[in-house]
Amino acid sequence: MTNQTVADRPAGRDHEAAKKPAGATAAALSPAVVLLFAVACGLSVANIYFAQPLLDTMAQDLAITPAAIGGVVTLTQIGYAFGLMLIVPLGDLWDRRRLIVGQTVLSALALAIVGTAPNAAVLLAGMVLVGLLAVVIQVLVAYAATMAAPADRGRTIGTVTSGVVSGILLARFAAGALADLGGWRVVYLTSAALTLVLAALLARALPRHAPQPMAGSSYARLLRSTVALFVEEPVLRERAVFALLIFASFSVFWSSVVLPLAAPPLSLSHTTIGMLGIAGLAGALAARNSGQLADRGRGQRTTGLSLLLMLAGWVPIACLHTSLWLVLAGVLMIDFAVQAIHVTNQSLIVAARPDAASRLVGGYMVFYSIGTGFGAISSTMAYAAAGWLGVCVLGAAISAAALLFWVIVVSRTPTPVGACSEA
Repeated sequence: MTNQTVADRPAGRDHEAAKKPAGATAAALSPAVVLLFAVACGLSVANIYFAQPLLDTMAQDLAITPAAIGGVVTLTQIGYAFGLMLIVPLGDLWDRRRLIVGQTVLSALALAIVGTAPNAAVLLAGMVLVGLLAVVIQVLVAYAATMAAPADRGRTIGTVTSGVVSGILLARFAAGALADLGGWRVVYLTSAALTLVLAALLARALPRHAPQPMAGSSYARLLRSTVALFVEEPVLRERAVFALLIFASFSVFWSSVVLPLAAPPLSLSHTTIGMLGIAGLAGALAARNSGQLADRGRGQRTTGLSLLLMLAGWVPIACLHTSLWLVLAGVLMIDFAVQAIHVTNQSLIVAARPDAASRLVGGYMVFYSIGTGFGAISSTMAYAAAGWLGVCVLGAAISAAALLFWVIVVSRTPTPVGACSEA
């Protein structure tokens, strides 16, 4: 760790830290466009998470073993990770309007492939493509962050990111309800149609020409600069670790909770299980303003308190077979904490280097994807080995590791100048 601040860097270093990002002009994003960004992010991320409450029906329909069905989620996250590394940085190089609209149209095609998959191989290939193209979310977040005024950046990121967390949580309810009505394939075919509509709205709303910070550079140089950011920016390294740990814990719960709820003696329907997402949504939306705390210099405090809340949330969740009301309370706690930390993370890293917003967000989210994939596969293994208690121990242990990292490292490191200002 280094205590060097952004303001202390030599002016002659070969990066564009001192420049305001191209395209971040005086024209602010309108509330309607910010809302459209949030909706687009919500639908795009929902496409990744639709599968979680549907794993058992997918397995039965396509003759996939219970032990292997968690691979559907893991392969989606692998595709997402490749998209973060290879596609998202293009937001600092290409016309973002074309990039966003193109990804959205191709996402609709990938969803149609999944919805009509005749066998497990086609399903898995389609899910990789769904994950690969869903990274349009990060291009949108970076776009919104660079267009927002510095004093409003955290609030804008919080609003757009609330769409992401809302999509994650509502995906379970929507998927469960549609699956109960028409089967799991209807979920993906419906989303394909909605995604095409979304592509048309984005094509109409986004600016046609927005010069990018690295316009004219080669793709290879773009990718090298993304890796270099992890060397140059300590705040990116720290916040990437938080992303890995909090989303691993988050995924441990959401990837496995369907198993005990759908099995006897509870035997809940997909729609009822999806209702848990509504409770989680309330917690996530309550935390959407945490970006404003980062703008005021309170990012570290927000992170520490949220990590404590996340760890505590596993206590009521462990009581699943005793009281579903306690589980709902735990869901509220964990989802509030994850959203607060996630918004704070992105606010801090983009503020450190606004000129590299797409590369920063893409690099950061690689660790989100790794954490989510690890949480998905490890949770189903823990459930098979030790039941629901084993899942809760795993989730709590990951949360405790994140809190320990904050106590030992982050709480002793000054927040970089420019990442947030003191209130």
